[in-house]
Amino acid sequence: MSKVTVQDIEAVDDYWGPTFRSILEGNNTESLSEQLEQRIRSHDKDIERICNLYYQGFIDSIQELLQVRTQAKQLHEEVHTLDRSVQQISASVLQQGQDLVRARQIESNLASAIDALQACLPALECYIKFTQQANNKQYYQSLRTLETLESQHLVGLNNYRFATQIRQAIPVIKENIRRSAEADFREFLENIRKFSPKIGEVAITHTKKLQKLDINAIIEEHKLLRQQDNRDEENNLSAQDLIDFSPIYRCLHIYMVLGQREYFEKDYRQQRRDQSKLVLQPPPGMHDNLEAYKTYICAIVGFFIVEDHVKNTAGDVVTTSYLEDLWSTSLTKFVNEISMASSSCTDPNILLRIKNLIMLSINTFKCYGYTVNMLFECLHNMRDHYNEVLLQRWVHVFRDILDKEQFQPMIVENQEEYESIIERFPFHSEQLENAAFPKKFPFSRMVPEVYHQAKEFMYACMKFAEELTLSPNEVAAMVRKAANLLLTRSFSGCLSMVFRNPSVALPQLIQIIVDTQYLEKAGPFLDEFVCHMTNTVSNISQTPSAMFHVARQEAEKQVGVRICSKIDEFFDLAAYDWLLIEPPGIASAYITDMISYLKSTFDNFAFKLPGIAQTACRRTCEHIANKIYDILYDEEVKQISTGALQQINLDLLQCEFFAASEPVPGLREGELSKYFLKNRQLLDLLIMEEWSTYLHDYGKQENRYHLVHPQSIIVILEKIREADKKTMFSVLRKNDKKKLLDTVLKQLKHLTERQN
Repeated sequence: MSKVTVQDIEAVDDYWGPTFRSILEGNNTESLSEQLEQRIRSHDKDIERICNLYYQGFIDSIQELLQVRTQAKQLHEEVHTLDRSVQQISASVLQQGQDLVRARQIESNLASAIDALQACLPALECYIKFTQQANNKQYYQSLRTLETLESQHLVGLNNYRFATQIRQAIPVIKENIRRSAEADFREFLENIRKFSPKIGEVAITHTKKLQKLDINAIIEEHKLLRQQDNRDEENNLSAQDLIDFSPIYRCLHIYMVLGQREYFEKDYRQQRRDQSKLVLQPPPGMHDNLEAYKTYICAIVGFFIVEDHVKNTAGDVVTTSYLEDLWSTSLTKFVNEISMASSSCTDPNILLRIKNLIMLSINTFKCYGYTVNMLFECLHNMRDHYNEVLLQRWVHVFRDILDKEQFQPMIVENQEEYESIIERFPFHSEQLENAAFPKKFPFSRMVPEVYHQAKEFMYACMKFAEELTLSPNEVAAMVRKAANLLLTRSFSGCLSMVFRNPSVALPQLIQIIVDTQYLEKAGPFLDEFVCHMTNTVSNISQTPSAMFHVARQEAEKQVGVRICSKIDEFFDLAAYDWLLIEPPGIASAYITDMISYLKSTFDNFAFKLPGIAQTACRRTCEHIANKIYDILYDEEVKQISTGALQQINLDLLQCEFFAASEPVPGLREGELSKYFLKNRQLLDLLIMEEWSTYLHDYGKQENRYHLVHPQSIIVILEKIREADKKTMFSVLRKNDKKKLLDTVLKQLKHLTERQN
């Protein structure tokens, strides 16, 4: 690399990297250092020469500057002295000038203030008047004063700040007045809601008074009211007099001044709609609380009396269309709530009083022009529920009567008892009347008791139908329908429970059936009672023979069940010797006892109740036949001897003799014997062993044993074959019978397979 000199270094302007790298990598470092030392010494000499050249001029300038500072200080002291002397001379003149300017300014301000006060005084007086009226809650007058202030007195006062503040505050003041009036209006609405029940109660009381046409009752009530001095004034008030309606009129005027009448009308209607929802909410537990019903109904009556009053006195705040719409929706809700609550009530007395309250409310609403058709429909539905409640109550009455009854013919010891029964129940019998005491009625004490309770039930139904705008024929039809349900459903249901009671004996069942017949015969007398109450013509809608049809069917069934149960007890005593060789020649003891029981039983009521006796006798014979048939086919019986078959045949003969003896009059000849025909054919075939005849005639119309099936014969023959294995016959005879049985069984099985 070439040698780098000091001139090369000084020639470089911006980037010295390559130059320094050449110096560091080269071998001329010492020579370069010497050159730099020489250049430094050269520059030091130049600097020293220049300083020596200019140093004396600098010293001279400093000395001159020090002289000027001294002169300036002297000048400043002289100027300051002159200034103090001038201020002392002009101070009094300036003070007098300032006093003069201040006096002129005050004079001008006073004149301006007088003019301004004269211009502002009416506005201020008007504002003070407005403030006093507002503080006294004279909102309508204060708004009128504020309107005068804004339109007249503040017009020329645009340059005054207080006027600007008043003008800016006027919307806020109006809003505050509106809010205050609205608060009073809200308080008025709350008071209306609280007083609505009282208003309704007073209106209903006045309506009740108008309905009383008996002058004596009115005079008596007037005397009672005079004794209540503390309530005289209140009783003389009308429903509208109980509350002050001025807040609504005042608020209406305020909103008219504010130009917000339409808003007020909408707000009033909305608030009243919301209140109607609260009024229409029934109190808890109303279904069985008469006071709750009264409060609820009176509150609704009072609510709509208030609306009618506002409609007549406050212009278009309450319009006809709004009131009709509110009434329609509220009436639907009112009817639903009353219907739902009353449907849970199980006390007919409370339901009757509820009906009276609703009727009073209907008449009150009609006085104010409201439509009440839905309320009448509600009462008609409530009438049905009332009748159902009565039916439930009379169920308990009937149960008490039946629980205490012994179901024995009633016996009277003297004429007084006899006449008391005749007065309670329409029964006439010359034979009984001419008989000596003690006299025995054909019915039990249940009959006059039930008849009397039926009349009480009809009277209770009539009480609810009063004032329901129903015609006499409609009332009579309603009472007849309810009485029909009472006897055919409620009383029949109670009888069915008695029939199914195992503690009730068969004679008692028979007596109950006889009693129902006498009650059915009394049906026309009940109809006459209805006609007498309703002043209508007799019209029996329910035929007497069908009144207790269902109960009688149940009784007939239970009679058969009781007899069949007794038959089962007799059959439980049966003790057949299934390996018997020779029968004793007489029927079994249990069969004899059973037939004796049946004869005495049917003799007791066959003439009283021939139809029931016939039905029971048919069922009894059928049941006996089935029991004998079941004995033969009992799975526990594994073998049956010929002697056992002959004993069963003797028992069957006794049963057939019983069936042929006409145990119940009125049955067709041979009607009962047909129930034993199947057993008869089976036993004849087994005892007489007419197998060839059976096999030859099987499947033909003229078949002597057409009721006997091959499979049933096979079962019995298997049992006979098992019995023969244990009997003591000669070997030859035993083998012959065994071959015969085997042959018959084989043919019967073949016949069964072919039939299948």
